[in-house]
Amino acid sequence: MSPLCRVLAVAGALLLTACSRAPVLPPAAGAEQVELDAVPFFPQRDYQCGPAALATVFGHLGRAADPDALVDEVYLPGKKGSLQVELKAAARRRGLVPYPLPPDLEVLLATLRSGHPVLVLQNLGIRRWPQWHFAVVVGFDAAADTFLLRSGTTRRQVLAARKFLATWERADRWGLVVLSPGTLPPRAERDRYLRAVTDMEGIAPPAALIAAFDVAAERWPDSPWARAGLGNAYYAAGNRAAAEAQFAALLRRQPESVLARNNLAQLLGERGCRAAALALLNEGLASHPIDDRERAQLQVTRDEVAAMPVSAGNCPPPAARAKSPH
Repeated sequence: MSPLCRVLAVAGALLLTACSRAPVLPPAAGAEQVELDAVPFFPQRDYQCGPAALATVFGHLGRAADPDALVDEVYLPGKKGSLQVELKAAARRRGLVPYPLPPDLEVLLATLRSGHPVLVLQNLGIRRWPQWHFAVVVGFDAAADTFLLRSGTTRRQVLAARKFLATWERADRWGLVVLSPGTLPPRAERDRYLRAVTDMEGIAPPAALIAAFDVAAERWPDSPWARAGLGNAYYAAGNRAAAEAQFAALLRRQPESVLARNNLAQLLGERGCRAAALALLNEGLASHPIDDRERAQLQVTRDEVAAMPVSAGNCPPPAARAKSPH
């Protein structure tokens, strides 16, 4: 048996063999077979299944992957293992999107069908005495009712679907797909995806954030979260014209958006368009349906803009920016 991430001497920890013959994979899968054979394999050392599993998904994306190099980033000697938060943070630092999957078997199968291996947490013990283990699911065989994993020191572990689901269930069905920026997972949930990308801010390179938010804004054009995130990413990259365009587009779609109004005014003020910026802020401050926190933010920005120098550059007329269909 492969070494586990965390070894606990527990009687009954291997209560995984008494399985029914009834198939677990849904009938819709039919005789379908999916195997991502090109996914690389990195055998784990000692308890270090976290670095090995992470190197596997990084390698699949063409990123340099060395489990030994990842040990210092994600392995916690005191716990003899890794935590999910460290794995996600390592992906963010490389400009990759760590998207946590919903705890749903159908989503797991759809993700595999789309060509994405899935990093999963398993509990190979029981809930009271867990044996935590990270592995990477690389396929399934509906006819045989099995899953295929890169696990421990086994490159191609074939595991009965019922057995896999039992271990996954005891780990609350935690799964993670690591995405290149600009790629959406199948059946992407808007808020789940945007939270994953927002958590990259201040960590991932701005170019990665631009690509990740851009695909979200294209998929969900009415999402203020996606549009504002894209504007902030452009600003962080030093592309203020593109950032201004994003906040202006958001304000046209949603004139009540205090965030869009505030950030657009800030950008206008920074390029010397003080009159247009103040008009936007004054209109926001005169609006009744904003709370005290939003009003305070607009006032702070107004005070900052009022002290900014005026430029003779190409500025929009104040009325054009200020006018909105309330």
